[in-house]
Amino acid sequence: MTTQNQQTKKKNRTEKIEKKQKEEHAKIMASYIHVVTFIGFLSLLKLLYPLLKWFITRFLLTDPRRLKSYGSWAMVTGATDGIGRAFAHELAKHGLNLILVSRNPSKLASVSDDFRQEFPQIKIKIIPFDFSSERGYEAIEEGIKGLEVGILINNVGITYPRAMFFHEVDQLTWTKILRVNLEATTWVTRSLIGPMVHRRRGAIINISSGAAVVVPSHPLYAIYAATKALGL
Repeated sequence: MTTQNQQTKKKNRTEKIEKKQKEEHAKIMASYIHVVTFIGFLSLLKLLYPLLKWFITRFLLTDPRRLKSYGSWAMVTGATDGIGRAFAHELAKHGLNLILVSRNPSKLASVSDDFRQEFPQIKIKIIPFDFSSERGYEAIEEGIKGLEVGILINNVGITYPRAMFFHEVDQLTWTKILRVNLEATTWVTRSLIGPMVHRRRGAIINISSGAAVVVPSHPLYAIYAATKALGL
């Protein structure tokens, strides 16, 4: 009987030890799962941040009816096609006067004519300017003189003619990319931000690219991706 009792006690102790070990293991696994889940959440949040930022700014913080409170004029670079033209159209729809900047005079004239027909109540000024050239920005500074520009859309940008590795990009191409994607954005912003600060109101939007955020590296468009990171 004594031997049986001892065996029973030993078995109970063993079961308690095993149970305790299982509980500790479960706690460790739960902590591990929490850590992994938290890291995954942070990674997902990092990927979704640009979208969340756009959504909050577009739908929660910005009332389109207040756009004119920044100033009566809006300036859009690269305004004749795609995103730039869409921005210009939306701004015109809300009654802002437009300064359209692009390198192609005929396209500028065509776009401005279309907008004048659709929005006869607004004023439109066009500035033909090639941001990839070596000339200075006097034409733009002269074009905005005396105008209350409250919104700037830095949209102009260029990329490679085709996918290329870093060492394959010729000097003329990467020089133009730097001029347009970096220098132009910096100069135009610098030309307009002073009066905005003085008036204590204004809005500047830099158009970036998914190439700068979607993947950790972009070997076939390295220079382009790096320059578009300026707008983040």
